[in-house]
Amino acid sequence: MTALLEASSPHVMNTYGRLPIALSHGQGCRVWDINGKSYLDALAGIAVNTLGHNHPKLVPALQDQIAKIIHSCNYYHVPNQERLAAKLVELSGMTNVFFCSTGLEANEAALKLARKFGHDKGIERPEIVVYDKAFHGRSIATLSATGNPKVQAGFGPLVEGFIRVPLNDMEALKNATANNPNVVAVFFETIQGEGGIHPMRVEYLQQVRQLCDERDWLLMIDEVQCGMGRTGKWFAHQWAGIVPDVMPLAKGLGSGVPVGAVVAGPRAANIFQPGNHGTTFGGNPLAMRAGVETIRIIEEDGLLAHAALVGEHLRAVLTHTLAAELANGGVKEVRGQGLMIGVELAKPCNVLTQRSADAGLLISVTADSVIRLVPALIMTLAQADEVAAILCPLIKALLAESA
Repeated sequence: MTALLEASSPHVMNTYGRLPIALSHGQGCRVWDINGKSYLDALAGIAVNTLGHNHPKLVPALQDQIAKIIHSCNYYHVPNQERLAAKLVELSGMTNVFFCSTGLEANEAALKLARKFGHDKGIERPEIVVYDKAFHGRSIATLSATGNPKVQAGFGPLVEGFIRVPLNDMEALKNATANNPNVVAVFFETIQGEGGIHPMRVEYLQQVRQLCDERDWLLMIDEVQCGMGRTGKWFAHQWAGIVPDVMPLAKGLGSGVPVGAVVAGPRAANIFQPGNHGTTFGGNPLAMRAGVETIRIIEEDGLLAHAALVGEHLRAVLTHTLAAELANGGVKEVRGQGLMIGVELAKPCNVLTQRSADAGLLISVTADSVIRLVPALIMTLAQADEVAAILCPLIKALLAESA
């Protein structure tokens, strides 16, 4: 009998509560660990592996690029930067793009854009509206914009210049900014990811767009997790028929290759000038090829409509299977859009990450009590049924433990 290989990282800084699993390889929506155990992947690297694993159209394109050139600094033009930027402009209805490597960097750039927007108008201490339960990153500035005291603890003093408001409350937004000439932007996720899969309502999104227009503020929408087709449209805010002034992207943009971007509309397109911002790795040829090919494959394979269909099916199956738990309050809600789904329980459920993995399903738990499902956009209806068939009994068993 072959001895099991241990998954451990004793020389890696202990910054994650890791499961004792090390993945070896994947195919589509399935992955295998170093001991050969198979898992259905409903996490996709936290909404990153847009096309799943070992995609037959993506892999040859990346292999081709690696054999040509991986990195070129931004002293020179990178042709695929322009190709990818032009495509993102076309899909978003916006103007131009800055490329970086991560969602944190994209959000940090958005905050710098907002501050310079204010300074250019003569505002010495610009202020940005942010939201309860938001998550924008772990740098000092993005941590300050984040609405989670637990992840902020121990890293003060935080950066000033943020006004925090609750979700979907227009009166609260107006009251918090009343008679304040220093406000320059409103910044939020269309659907909060780390905060527990909390969506902004369509009418609220439209009202905030109108308010920003009236007051000459930047509307900055963080689409890092909910963008790139995850909800069934390219960007989740498009369900409201609005266009932001600034839109950070990352995660699914490169199907696993690190790509971040800040897309700007006319109001923000010319704020940055040479010397105002930059990056070493951002926009490198490999990352840009990954972005170009990801979008091409999503379009060719009709994955927007597919994500909407499979996501609606998965939510319906979960809701039906958990009907009794929804009725008695053990499950508070099944919510989300497309393939970004949250199942909120009435009790902490972090133990389900390990229990699900033991049962052959990869998920995450966020905000302590919300099961997050963000699989690859290629997940099939049958695989969605398999997710529910594995997960729902585990939820019922956990709720029964304290009944």
